[in-house]
Amino acid sequence: MPRFLLPAMFAAAAALATPAAAAVTILGGGLGRACYEAAEFRRDTRASLELCSRALADEALSRRDRAATHVNRGIIRMRARDLDAALADYERALEILPELGEAHINRGIALLHMGGRDAEAVEAFTRGLALNPSRPEVAYYSRAVANELLGNVRAAYEDYQAAAVARPGWEEPIEQLKRFSVERRPVSRG
Repeated sequence: MPRFLLPAMFAAAAALATPAAAAVTILGGGLGRACYEAAEFRRDTRASLELCSRALADEALSRRDRAATHVNRGIIRMRARDLDAALADYERALEILPELGEAHINRGIALLHMGGRDAEAVEAFTRGLALNPSRPEVAYYSRAVANELLGNVRAAYEDYQAAAVARPGWEEPIEQLKRFSVERRPVSRG
């Protein structure tokens, strides 16, 4: 039975980096698409927030695109460190479209950054993964960080591995995995 150990405790678990949030694609043009591009390509925060808010107020968006625009505005708000407003956008997206995996994942990232809400974050990442998101590596990596903060070392290790498999060549989970050692011990039969 494998036993997972950290080679050394790191100074501040909360300082672990989480990957960029996963923006939700909006097809077509208009302000909703501009909001998506602002979230995806990290454009100026103030102008981007205005685009997203105008899209929500002025455009006739489909249910999916309205939920996606809330997620994308939430990503921009999270970059501006307005975590409460970001969380409100993700929760509004989930009210509109509960099956939007990226909304669950981004909600989890916001909870993780808020601190002290790591168990809720793990639940959000798990729900998001069950909905087949476009970037599962983001959820696996973020859930690994949350699990590690909760002391669930084995689950963290497995999630870092899953992130590395989901996005081959991504260095961050590979670097995190280097901190672990795996020790195999015989199973006692009794």
